[in-house]
Amino acid sequence: MTQTPEAASATEARTPSARRAARVHRAWFVAAVTFVTITGAAAFRSLPGLLIDPLHQEFGWSRGTIGAAVSINLALYGLTAPFAAALMDRFGIRRVVAAALVVIAAGSGLTVWMTAAWQLWLCWGLLVGLGSGSMALAFAATVTNRWFTARRGLVTGILTAASASGQLIFLPVLSWTVQAHGWRPAAVTVSLAALAVVPFVWLLLRDHPADVGVKPYGADAFVPKPEPTPGAARRTLAVLSSAVRTGPFWLLAGTFAICGASTNGLIQTHFVPAAHDHGMPITAAASLLAVIGVFDVAGTIASGWFTDRFEPRRLLAVYYALRGVSLLFLPMLLAPSVHPPMVFFIVFYGLDWVATVPPTLALCREHYGEDSAIVFGWVLASHQVGAALVAYLGGLARDVFGSYDVVWYASGALCAAAALMALVIRRRPAVPIPAVA
Repeated sequence: MTQTPEAASATEARTPSARRAARVHRAWFVAAVTFVTITGAAAFRSLPGLLIDPLHQEFGWSRGTIGAAVSINLALYGLTAPFAAALMDRFGIRRVVAAALVVIAAGSGLTVWMTAAWQLWLCWGLLVGLGSGSMALAFAATVTNRWFTARRGLVTGILTAASASGQLIFLPVLSWTVQAHGWRPAAVTVSLAALAVVPFVWLLLRDHPADVGVKPYGADAFVPKPEPTPGAARRTLAVLSSAVRTGPFWLLAGTFAICGASTNGLIQTHFVPAAHDHGMPITAAASLLAVIGVFDVAGTIASGWFTDRFEPRRLLAVYYALRGVSLLFLPMLLAPSVHPPMVFFIVFYGLDWVATVPPTLALCREHYGEDSAIVFGWVLASHQVGAALVAYLGGLARDVFGSYDVVWYASGALCAAAALMALVIRRRPAVPIPAVA
């Protein structure tokens, strides 16, 4: 019988000579492309906080109105994520991510012609929200689940840190662009950054280890590529229907909603205008956010390493508790200039920014197995809904109270509640192995 090229490739990958020849497993190249993709797409995550004051000054829109566009963006980012995971199962990672980047580029680019608030909601809220949600962290989770059996916690941490790396790269550039040339060139920069990543995705990314005839990193045996799963939306809703009947889902969703509220919704959206309220230049405040990105990379990778070795529930409790304490001190640290206590806050908050992702994803894997990527997508949806609420309510609070103080204190209290919720998550008992007769 004639062997097909795919079968021959798979057989060759299982031979000792092939294993010796492949000094670096292909999974690490896929992870590298994924890292670059998420880094390039992070440009759109860096811009909203920089737009609030310029749009307020040019169009006279209230901070609540502008915050509503960010809120739509963040909510769609989260609500699209679980369907994206199922779409990647149906159509492949490469197609979904490439299409998402094109939608992001279109949404960001079209904002340069807007004249009304509804156009901001349509372009930045709807289009960029849908595009970003279609790759989101479900992208990282799907790549990790397919390509890695060992080192999943570490790889999750590295890929999660990619967004922070993008923030580190783009925030100083975009803040300088906004201040020197206005917000429109910054929006075009975001659009071009998203388009620039598309060739990397299309040419270098592969959907499954079987596509190149290798087994997942750390796996003992070759894993055949599963057939495309029809009914992506139906499967996504079916997984949700099953997950909502379990206690861990609600606890994970609740803690992650508070995570989003205290990061993307609060600091990423409102830190720059809040610091500007206290007399700090926009470029200085944006540079502080970029520094958060530096330490976010270190903190997230370290969290992935910790997750491979320690109980994820306890890690989450520590992360949320420390974050809550730091937020309670922030109102006393804001000042016209950067001083050592503020630098300490930035470093501390950076280390804790998305350190919650690796243990949260590990708990999803522990409780939901093969459906964990889709369940994590729904948990991520709660993260973004929490972020969306605070993005809007934070701007509204600034309009009503004239400062952000009440928002910092309320978010600190929520983080304390998240720490307690994390400890309540029950550990799933190990399945006993039947004794050999």
